[in-house]
Amino acid sequence: MAEPIFNFKQELLASVSSLRAFALSLTYNGDRADDLVQETLVRAWANRHTYRPDTHLKAWLFTILRNQFYTECRKRQREVEDADGSYAERLVTMPDQIKHLDFVRFREALKELPNDQREVLLLVGANGFSYEEAAEICDVAVGTVKSRINRGRAKLAEILGMSSPGDHAEDATLMAATSGAMSSHRLVE
Repeated sequence: MAEPIFNFKQELLASVSSLRAFALSLTYNGDRADDLVQETLVRAWANRHTYRPDTHLKAWLFTILRNQFYTECRKRQREVEDADGSYAERLVTMPDQIKHLDFVRFREALKELPNDQREVLLLVGANGFSYEEAAEICDVAVGTVKSRINRGRAKLAEILGMSSPGDHAEDATLMAATSGAMSSHRLVE
C-alpha cells in the first residue's frame, strides 16, 4: 500500500512546474498562481484515495486546478473590494440570538394581554387584516376593535418597557403589533 502513495507523491511533485505554468496562464499573477498550485496539491493529496491509477494524473491535477480557479473567480465576483474598511464599517447586522430573545419576550408579553386585546392585535398587527375585517371576524363593532387594539398596544408597550417608538425598530413583527402604542401609552399616563 505504501508504494502507490510513494508513486503518487513522485508524480505529484513532478507535475508542479506544469501546474504552475497553467496557473500563471489563468491568473497572470505569480502569487495567485502559487496559491492556486498549493491549493491544488493540498486537495489532490487529501483526495488521493479517489484517484484511479489507470487514469492520467496530470489531467486529474489540471482539472482540480481549473475547478479551483473558477470557484475562486465566482467567489471574488460576490466579494466587495474594501481595502480601507469603510464599506464594512457601514454594515451592521443585529445578532440573530438577540432577535430571538426579543421575540420570545414579545410572545410572553402577548400572553399577559386579555384574550380580546390579543386577538385583535394578532388579526390586525400580525395577519394584516383591516379593522373592518377584524371586526367582522370577532363579530364586534369597528370602534370596539380600535379600542381593543389601542389598549392592547399600550399594555404591550408597558410590559415590554418601550419608552419610544424606535425601541424595537429592528423587529418588524414587534413594530407591527405595537405601532401607535407610544402615542396611546402617553394618553394612558
